[in-house]
Amino acid sequence: MTSGPEFRIGIDVGGTNTDAVVIDSDGGVLSAVKVATTPEPIDGIRESLEKVLHDVDKGLVGKAMLGTTHPTNAIIQRQDLDTVGVLRLAAPSSLGVRPGAAWPDDIRKLVIGASAIVEGGNEYTGAEIAPLDEDAVRKFAVLATSQGCQAIAVSAAFSPATSEHELRALEIIHQELGGGYPVSLSHQVGSLGLLERENATVLNAALLSVASRVIRGFEDALAGHDLAVDAYLTQNDGTLLTAVEAGRFPVLTLGSGPTNSMRGACALAGVNDAIVIDVGGTSADAGILVDGFPRESTAAVEVGGVRTNFRMPDLLSIGLGGGTVVRDAGADNGTELAIGPDSVGYAVATEAVCVGGGTLTLSDISLAAGRLHGFGDPNLVADIDAQLLSDALAWVDEQVSIMSDRMKSSRTELPLLAVGGGAHLIAERVPGVSEVLRPESYAVANAYGAGIAEASGTVDRVYSYDVSSREHCLDDARDLAANAAVRAGADPAQIRITAITEVPMTYVPGGGCRVLVKAVGPLA
Repeated sequence: MTSGPEFRIGIDVGGTNTDAVVIDSDGGVLSAVKVATTPEPIDGIRESLEKVLHDVDKGLVGKAMLGTTHPTNAIIQRQDLDTVGVLRLAAPSSLGVRPGAAWPDDIRKLVIGASAIVEGGNEYTGAEIAPLDEDAVRKFAVLATSQGCQAIAVSAAFSPATSEHELRALEIIHQELGGGYPVSLSHQVGSLGLLERENATVLNAALLSVASRVIRGFEDALAGHDLAVDAYLTQNDGTLLTAVEAGRFPVLTLGSGPTNSMRGACALAGVNDAIVIDVGGTSADAGILVDGFPRESTAAVEVGGVRTNFRMPDLLSIGLGGGTVVRDAGADNGTELAIGPDSVGYAVATEAVCVGGGTLTLSDISLAAGRLHGFGDPNLVADIDAQLLSDALAWVDEQVSIMSDRMKSSRTELPLLAVGGGAHLIAERVPGVSEVLRPESYAVANAYGAGIAEASGTVDRVYSYDVSSREHCLDDARDLAANAAVRAGADPAQIRITAITEVPMTYVPGGGCRVLVKAVGPLA
């Protein structure tokens, strides 16, 4: 065996289970566990670590990766969010729409504290809309802290193309409030589109304390097992952030769970282009892999009712899982069979009929139909009504078929990768797909995806091809993306460019073109 650390730990916290794997240098799974996700998720992380490391040489572990639902839950549940001062650098434009104007009332009142729109910002060409009003920035910094804001979010018009005003505002705020005061800058978080990018930046600032607690808890859990290893968090494009970067940009981790499953399924099955359906205890998430990475959504993404424009995988989610509740409504009121969307979640291990509980779930249906093996007692579900069983299976098969069809962008038949603890619900044959694959260790594909993830960097900015040549602009974008990947932990010698997208801005003068570049590389 090669000397030095060789193993990786991958952990993914889902709504039902917390999964953990230990992966060797060849990508093999040495140990894998599932434990119930706890009300305080860090407890579940500690338990999964305890079990997955039981028979592993901890001295060979070199890196640990975490995918977590903490930030998403904080937004959805409106809990533990920081109060944020919102500073927009765009006057005299954009005065008609105040920060947070379209947010749901409950989260706006909870998150947005002081707000102001001051002179500054740029056109897409780099020309100033107005010089930055530095005095107004100083006054706002004092106002925000006096009103109890725990962080400040700064957004400027076209800052992904020209970030000087945001960077100068950061300097001024730190001069007034000290270099440790939390500030989120929109050009580091979102893409073009001022209001959506501002929203993403405010959410990022609101999540900074949540992220700090998660990272501290993860590192403490590792230290509790004497693991002095590099710690990373997964982000929602299937790649990694160092713990330090994740602490600065927690919004980029939103929705990372399904992406981890997709990347894990890709690696475990050895295919790069496929439909992936991840079935858990509560829900099923469908996505599509293109060249080994999830296809990104082109639509604006709403998180907890807030419209944003940061990258997110193109996903379809429905209430279909192993713990989904099945009701024989026909016996009560003459209506059709009712399935979900409610679920017993992690309590399926005690509440399902097949384990002696009193709630009929889709796991019971699957066991009775012969799809599920190794869970529950078949004798306890042997007397399920044949028509009920047939109708429930037909409903499941129809939902899987609909999800598969909606994810495809052409008539070409792709394989379907069935992963997650509830993958047994997916039939052996699904219309419109070439084959159904259940790769080895498919039940912990999410944790495996976290463990094998690479680091990445992206750039999204506007260039003027009239000012500089197209080749020079693309080279600059490639360099910026590669540098961002290195900051995220990638090996500089092994970075590769995985995507270059050019969007000509034909409606404006000056040869403007929006350029999006993504660079990916294995961890250094």
